[in-house]
Order: sequence, then structure tokens, then C-alpha cells
Amino acid sequence: MRATVAIVDDEEHLREAVGEYLELQGFEVMSFRNAQAFREESAGKAIDVAILDIAMPGEDGLSLARFIRKSGQTGIIMATAAGRPIDRIVGLEIGADDYLVKPYELRELLARIKSVLRRVNAAPAAAEPQSPAVREGRSLRFGALTLDLDARRLTDAANGPIELTAMEFDLLQALATRPNRVLSRGQLQEFAHGRSADESDRSIDIRVTRLRKKIEPDPEHPRFIKTVRGEGYVFVPSGA
Repeated sequence: MRATVAIVDDEEHLREAVGEYLELQGFEVMSFRNAQAFREESAGKAIDVAILDIAMPGEDGLSLARFIRKSGQTGIIMATAAGRPIDRIVGLEIGADDYLVKPYELRELLARIKSVLRRVNAAPAAAEPQSPAVREGRSLRFGALTLDLDARRLTDAANGPIELTAMEFDLLQALATRPNRVLSRGQLQEFAHGRSADESDRSIDIRVTRLRKKIEPDPEHPRFIKTVRGEGYVFVPSGA
């Protein structure tokens, strides 16, 4: 089955160019001129990845991303204008999977879509609670939490699921499988997201902050994901 990509952008020529290119690459494409059109016309339709322009008349892409993130596992790629790093930061905080700076190369867009699809498809669509006594496969325990690497699930002491985005899970896995080892931001980009190292990219910091809010008893004083000033982060499974 072909993956479905939604393009939400008020620039008609860009929608047409991107849509035509992605169709040639084998994707099913849905095109929307604004957020309202997306809300009205995409209801009940399965969308694998949504490419959202941030600066649109009416409802902007960030607001639409919040709506999409609440309603399912659709991958989200934000398109932001050059020189607007705050858009990227807010988009990542909302839970976007990736971002691109406009104007972007179509081949780069394709690579980002494929990367997001791999992460989204690897995440469980519906995490059914199971007893730890009958679970199989690789799992890591820290504090009261269990990270199941095969099922891509994080559960609490009562085996209830803790919801993570695909990118958050990838980052936690990269940290947890390399315990007590200081990892730079560039290393985490490579281990978690398969990107070349860029020590100036602070998107890792944003995801670490989001992860801490979900796994730390006190995010302001983290026990598991600790900052090593000037170096990066280290995962301490003992919480010491």
C-alpha cells in the first residue's frame, strides 16, 4: 500500500511541484491550501505524513500540528522560513517529527519523509498493556519504568503506556542503550536520528527537555538523563 502524504501550504505552485514530485516517487498525495481545508477534507482519511507550512493565512501550521498530534500517529514535517529558529523550536516542542527550511530541495524533502515514515511505522499503533511476566524481547528497566526496545513502548510501574513521539523514543533508546556514557549532541543526532553530527543544533536539547517531563520524577532535578556541561548528556539507569 502506498504511503499518503498531505501537503498543507498556501503557495499553490509549491503544492503542485511537491505533489507532482512525490507522486512520481510512488506516494499518494493530498493537497490543501490552508489548515481549514485540511480539517474539513481529511477527516476520516489515513495520512502517514503531513508537511505543514508554518506561515499560512488564518490558522497557522503550528496550531494545525497540535491538532494532528492529538488525533493520531501521523508524522509531521514543519516547513519554516529561513531566519525563524523560534518556529523550529516551537514545532519540536509541539511534537513535530522533523522540519525543513524553505525553500527546500525536493530530494531532501523525500529523504526526510522516508526517515519519518520509518520511525512512525516502527511505533506501535495501539499499545496494549501486557504483563511484564509474559513479555519477550529486549527491555531495559530504570526506576519504575520499562523500555521495551522491540515493541517500542515505555511503560510505568503499573505497566501503563507512557506516550512518546517516534523521535522521543529514538532519543531515549540511543541514551538508554549506552548507559553511563557521555554523548555529545552530534553523537545523539547520529545514533537517534541517523543524521550527520551538528554540535550547533539544539533540537536535541528540546527533545531532552520533553523526555525529562515524561520520565523524571522531578524534571528540574533529573536523575536519569543528566547534563554534562560543555559535553552533552549521560543516561544513568540507577538514578543515582
